[in-house]
Amino acid sequence: MRIRLRKTLIETYHHILGYQPITINGIKYKCDPYHQKFWNLVNKGEWEPQTYKILDKYLDINSVYCDIGAWIGPTVIFAAKKCKQVYCFEPDVIAYRFLLWNITLNKLKNVLPNNIALSNEDGIVTISSLGSELGDSMTSLLGDNNKESISILCMKWENWITTVKPDKIDFMKIDIEGAEFEFIPSLENYLSKYKPVIYLSLHAPFLDEKFREEKLHIIVDTLKMYNHCYNENFEEVDINELTSKENQNNFNEYIFKN
Repeated sequence: MRIRLRKTLIETYHHILGYQPITINGIKYKCDPYHQKFWNLVNKGEWEPQTYKILDKYLDINSVYCDIGAWIGPTVIFAAKKCKQVYCFEPDVIAYRFLLWNITLNKLKNVLPNNIALSNEDGIVTISSLGSELGDSMTSLLGDNNKESISILCMKWENWITTVKPDKIDFMKIDIEGAEFEFIPSLENYLSKYKPVIYLSLHAPFLDEKFREEKLHIIVDTLKMYNHCYNENFEEVDINELTSKENQNNFNEYIFKN
């Protein structure tokens, strides 16, 4: 009872304060008070610690970082304090509200947020969550539209580039809940020209089982232009391993670089 009461008092205090203080890799941040359970995990180093190690390794003061699938901003706020410029994308309007809040709380002037989905086509599409509800970090173009859903703007990468004219991107994090299988091939021309480091989360289990191997082969065919493929532990692997049964049935992350 005392533990529960203490927890309630802390949560109430953070709501009154307007933010929750956390530390990531020794750097202090202010975060929205409506995701306290999640931010506690981040603060304790229990949420995707390897992701922060990867960002720490590849980003520096001169880097331009692109975060595709930003959610409420746990990687955005970290990257923004390490590099020159951040472009981030989050189509879920509920998550996007908190993304803006966390950018504002940390007074980040080098972040350009985009409330759109990058895809292989332009237009208006419907998205919903592959989890429990909108805003829960699992909103996807592959979502079941019989659940709670919203209409969002989709834009091709090449059209976003033409419109925004960003600096040359050095590092791209792509974590878009299964939509990567359509999006990655649309990047081929840009990747071939600029070769940014790619940190890709694969979500093959969200696909129909009979299409998983075929879709993973498309990823391999697009990214084989890179000289090196690493797993999240920085161990070099053969890129053809991406089509394995293990990858067809599990969620894994890979780094591609020259």
